[in-house]
Amino acid sequence: MKRMQPGAYLRLAVIALFLAAGGVMAAGAPKAQLWERWLAHDPAATQAVDHEPWSRFLQRYVLAEHPSGISRVRYAEVTEGDRRLLQGYLEDLQAVRVSQLNRDEQRAFWINLYNALTVELILGHYPVGSITKINPARALFARGPWDAELLEVEGQALSLNDVEHRILRPIWRDPRIHYAVNCASLGCPNLQAEAFTAANAETLLDRGAREYVNHPRGARLERGRLVLSSIYDWFQEDFGATEQGVLRHLSAYAEGELRGILEGYSGRIGYDYDWSLNEP
Repeated sequence: MKRMQPGAYLRLAVIALFLAAGGVMAAGAPKAQLWERWLAHDPAATQAVDHEPWSRFLQRYVLAEHPSGISRVRYAEVTEGDRRLLQGYLEDLQAVRVSQLNRDEQRAFWINLYNALTVELILGHYPVGSITKINPARALFARGPWDAELLEVEGQALSLNDVEHRILRPIWRDPRIHYAVNCASLGCPNLQAEAFTAANAETLLDRGAREYVNHPRGARLERGRLVLSSIYDWFQEDFGATEQGVLRHLSAYAEGELRGILEGYSGRIGYDYDWSLNEP
């Protein structure tokens, strides 16, 4: 058997790491695959989950008016008391019988659970330059915390990927979900400075879409070429399934000059994403 050159081992290792990380998603973003266990709901239910503790936390630590146009989280300034408040909120969410809520309450529940857990993950590993450096399960080649089962709802262990790709995306089938869940990165849509509720979700989803689409990290013209967030590449199936479908989606939220660029664009499209931590 022919011996492999020493440099080849290094190349294979780099390839393996790239495929595992692949800019985290490049090797294949998670598909929306319904977890039927979470279809249960009660259309007549009137119970409302209390998200006020999460709203108070967000109002204290999210810089929604940052000059960059990207909301920032002041992780370094979170007090021990406020972190305990956040942890208590997550404990309260895990005690909720979510299958007994109506659909609007469920949507707010899952979005807030995802975002609050993400912030708690960052706080638990801070200082850290990127969420991709966090590997709670210590899994080989894992880059990021998304597959680790980090909490339980109704006795079922869940990961962040479960919440986003097996519950939120396949049940609601709404591309705006991507503007609601936040991955603690500069390339991600803004973490809103208030909790989602059944009453405000539509407003926040539309706000998140407009903020992201009209910011350069969402869509921009660069040296004559349209550059979009990699979200529109990774999850193209949610945005019309083709690049033209993506452009139609973007046009629905684009304003000013960007709208004209998108509506008449027929050139090549590039994609990028910044995984740097969304702190000031």
